Amino acid sequence: MADSGHLAAPSSVLLAGGGTAGHVSPLLALADCLRRRDPGIAIAALGTEAGLESRLVPERGYELLTIPKVPLPRKPTADLLRLPGSLRAAVAAAERAIESTGAQVVVGFGGYVSTPAYLAARRRHVPMVVHEQNARPGVANRLGARLTDHVATTFPSTRLRSARTIGMPLRPEIARLDRGAAREEALAHFGLDDRRPTLLVTGGSLGAQRLNSAFESRAHALRAAGVQVLHLTGAGKTFDVDDGGAPYVVAAYTDRMDLAYAVADLVVCRAGANTVCELTAVGLPAVYVPLPIGNGEQRLNAADVVAAGGGLLVEDRALTPEWVDDTLVPLLADTPRLQAMAAAAAGVGERGADEALADLVTAAFHESQR
Repeated sequence: MADSGHLAAPSSVLLAGGGTAGHVSPLLALADCLRRRDPGIAIAALGTEAGLESRLVPERGYELLTIPKVPLPRKPTADLLRLPGSLRAAVAAAERAIESTGAQVVVGFGGYVSTPAYLAARRRHVPMVVHEQNARPGVANRLGARLTDHVATTFPSTRLRSARTIGMPLRPEIARLDRGAAREEALAHFGLDDRRPTLLVTGGSLGAQRLNSAFESRAHALRAAGVQVLHLTGAGKTFDVDDGGAPYVVAAYTDRMDLAYAVADLVVCRAGANTVCELTAVGLPAVYVPLPIGNGEQRLNAADVVAAGGGLLVEDRALTPEWVDDTLVPLLADTPRLQAMAAAAAGVGERGADEALADLVTAAFHESQR
């Protein structure tokens, strides 16, 4: 790739991705990076009316254009018979979005909207950039990687044509987090004690029933062992904890994940790509509990950091109250091991992927102008 620091950047970019936070978060991180570089750049996002992007993109101050949702089945189903007609409508809508925004580069992050965006960009002769978040690429990005040489992946193990590994574009408050400097504020924010080991339990915005059940049942034992817990259960899944012992703070969610990371010594969580990349970027050791459904990408997402010694992998069915007692409590008491795991996690982490992806956008635009 050419040195993009000396290349003219596009004046308008269309970012395609949505449905889940895994697609929307890196999209917004790139948008913020492009705007930091050039406050005058026109940035729009392409999404659906039903995905998280319908709320998150406008909240961040970017225009959202919507197209029909076109799920691409992994296996032959009745949806496949309806695909040509629905896909044509979505591609036409994506072409209108490219025309109305004057987009000079289309960037896809996978998900329902990316396939129509890639096909529309090809028809309009607009350069494309593909970013794949998961270790195992999805259908849309496997297609996109066949249509452009400007392909970026989060994990080295991902196999896509012409791909280079850059990591996951992260929101600035995470990418720039100094956990030590923010710890005092974080302790005060959550009402926690600086003298105790701190465990963060989170299943993401939707929560994880397996995690919630295991830790609710062992709340008393954890507190008796001197462990304080910040437990983010997901919306509608909170529970009450009796008074007495070490703090056990239960909340549905927090809009200050930077402070949650700053206060934690260890995290128990799922292994979504964004979660894995945020934790390694800030140097937090974790117990990763991959979702037991899907195509197995969560296990692959955590493979590198686990191999490096920065995390543990525990099967969903193995995360039991007995495991909490026999494995987790002793780990939380082993400060040297936690410190070694933190250093190993940080060694895998990447904080500058937003800048690297912005460079790729500029390079794609530059090559199209030759």
